[in-house]
Amino acid sequence: MPFRKACGPQLANSPTVIVMVGLPARGKTYISKKLTRYLNWIGVPTKVFNVGEYRREVVKHYSSYDFFRPDNEEAMKVRRQCALAALRDVKLYLTEEAGQIAVFDATNTTRERRGMILNFAKENGFKVFFIESVCNDPTVVATNVMEVKLSSPDYRDCNSADAMEDFMKRINCYQASYQPLDPDDYDRELSLIKVIDVGRRFLVNRVQDHIQSRIVYYLMNIHVQPRTIYLCRHGESEFNLKGKIGGDSGLSNRGKKFAMALNKFVEEQNMKDLKVWTSQLKRTIQTAEALQLPYEQWKALNEIDAGVCEEMTYEEIRDQHPEEFALRDQDKYYYRYPSGESYQDLVQRLEPVIMELERQENVLVICHQAVMRCLLAYFLDKSADEMPYLKCPLHTVLKLTPVAYGCRVESISLNIEAVNTHRERPEEAKKGPNPLMRRNSVTPLASPEPTKKPRINSFEEHVAVPSALPGCVPQEVPTQLPGQNMNNSQKPL
Repeated sequence: MPFRKACGPQLANSPTVIVMVGLPARGKTYISKKLTRYLNWIGVPTKVFNVGEYRREVVKHYSSYDFFRPDNEEAMKVRRQCALAALRDVKLYLTEEAGQIAVFDATNTTRERRGMILNFAKENGFKVFFIESVCNDPTVVATNVMEVKLSSPDYRDCNSADAMEDFMKRINCYQASYQPLDPDDYDRELSLIKVIDVGRRFLVNRVQDHIQSRIVYYLMNIHVQPRTIYLCRHGESEFNLKGKIGGDSGLSNRGKKFAMALNKFVEEQNMKDLKVWTSQLKRTIQTAEALQLPYEQWKALNEIDAGVCEEMTYEEIRDQHPEEFALRDQDKYYYRYPSGESYQDLVQRLEPVIMELERQENVLVICHQAVMRCLLAYFLDKSADEMPYLKCPLHTVLKLTPVAYGCRVESISLNIEAVNTHRERPEEAKKGPNPLMRRNSVTPLASPEPTKKPRINSFEEHVAVPSALPGCVPQEVPTQLPGQNMNNSQKPL
């Protein structure tokens, strides 16, 4: 590309190659996939290039660990060619396919191999950031091999015992020539993070830019302990019944029944140290009060701000703001309500929530439709185009269980009838670009902070329920960026 020079200064937003480093079964692919999911969710186009997949394309039938012996010259040539093929695709992705970050997922355990990658990056004007995963705990390594490696295509027709023995010998092949990153001497000029013993300790060296600092922050917040995340919307609200979006209405009678059913569901789950989070809007607080558990209020979990369309039905929006109605149908993710928010804004607002969810163990999040869609898109790796149309029905709990390279989801209806607030993607939007266009290049300034809403101590006016515990007062989260509208608001669909 014309603006990049091999030896010239790097631009602030130059594409970045993330280079994984470490012995097999150290969680490199886990980190690669999870980090890529996060970066794509926040709007940074990212793709993983796993050299092992290139190798399987060339070598259709894996025989044994002998392929990885350092004295197997023929296999060494094949492995180098696979690495070069992956780097060619990295260049294509970053220069011609609008990619911003490429994750080069391989062992990269020698200085010679890392030097080859550094030269490649220099020739193309790419930044490089190394992530080394170091783990010497044999129990952790064996668990990773059992849970992930034995199910790989390499061992499709092999019994577990033989596969385990072969893979441990494969690790030994790399061990002999492994040269860890050395930020104190040989690699002191490189940008890198060493993740030691699955996040017990970190070593960070020469972070170059904002995106690298965000990567470091993310890696320092994730963990691999088993846990469950429950996502649900508030109970049906009075505005749901009227078809209105936004506002701060309380629960309908059916919404109150859902709150009671949710309490029973939570008791049956018998989750240890379950944390409950809500927004600062009345309908989520009333839903949480029925649980008789401590809960935290997050302003960041408030529903998307519909701006001038707050407390209107879709029919009223179509009649009073026909152009806005058409623009939103045209591109629901990027469309921003006048004086309100877009789904893109909402993702930025919810990033601290995702970070804290990654730090926690068992959590129940009682939120709103657009908010739940954004959270669900992160865990299920859904695109910005899919996100605004994810189905998140009322009175249904989604149980998310993180697994090796993704997340398992279970939808549990609590069998309390509710209105359907889901709007399918319009047929016109499915056909492609619409000539109607408005550029939202400037985010409206945030309006003045509204008066604090009073605490809701009961989900039903005539039923006295003890107030939330002192440790569960509203938690302010520093999520407002300059120019970002963070009003208390409610839900479009």
